[in-house]
Amino acid sequence: MIEFQGVTLGYAGRELLSDVTMKLPAGSFHFLTGPSGSGKTSLIKLCYGEMTPGAGRVEVFGQDLGQLGRNATAQMRRRIGIVHQDCQFLDHLPLAENVALPLHVAGHEADDTSLEELLAWVGLSGQAGALPPALSGGERQRAALARAVITSPDLILADEPTGNVDWEMSLKLLRLLTELNRMGKTVLVATHDMNLIRAAKPQVQARVLRIQGQKLQLAGADL
Repeated sequence: MIEFQGVTLGYAGRELLSDVTMKLPAGSFHFLTGPSGSGKTSLIKLCYGEMTPGAGRVEVFGQDLGQLGRNATAQMRRRIGIVHQDCQFLDHLPLAENVALPLHVAGHEADDTSLEELLAWVGLSGQAGALPPALSGGERQRAALARAVITSPDLILADEPTGNVDWEMSLKLLRLLTELNRMGKTVLVATHDMNLIRAAKPQVQARVLRIQGQKLQLAGADL
C-alpha cells in the first residue's frame, strides 16, 4: 500500500528524514509519533505526493509517485482521504456541502441518503445545515473525517486529528478511525499523544512508528 525506499527529505536548510525505509500493508493501522518538528507532517505529505523526497522512492498503490504526471497524481489522490490538523472549510457553505465537496471535485453528485448516513456516522446529523464558523473544534474534526472518507478511499492519512480537541472527543475520533480500519481501510495517524495510542490497544491491532534523530523506527510494545 505504502512503501518508502531510502527516503531522505530536507526542509528549510535542514534534514528532516534520513534514509527512511518502511512498508505499510493494505488494511494495516499505524500510528506515527515523534517530537514536535521531527517530520511527522512531512512524512504524511510524502505519502500523497504533496512533498517530494530529495532522495529515495515513495510508492503508493504500487505506483512510484516520482514518476506520476499531474493527472495520474490527481487520480491517485482520489483513493486517499486526508484529515489535516487545522481543517479548513468554505465558511459560506453549510456543513453538508463542505463534506460533499470532494465528490463534486471528482465530477460526481452526492447521494442525499449516503450523505445523511455519513453525517449520522460521525454524529453530525443535527449540524448538516450549520455554517463552519458555528461548529465546535470536535465537530470540525469529525466533519473533516467525514469529508475525507466520502469518496470511499482505500487509505486514510490523519495528521494530529485529535490535537485540538478534548479527551472525550479524541476517543470518539479514535473509534471512528478504528471502524474504518475494520472496513478494510489502511490507516496512518500522526499523533504526539501517547495516551491515545494506549487507548487504541483494545480496539485495533496497530503498530507504532516513531521518528527519532531523522530516522524512522518501529516502536516497542510498551507504547
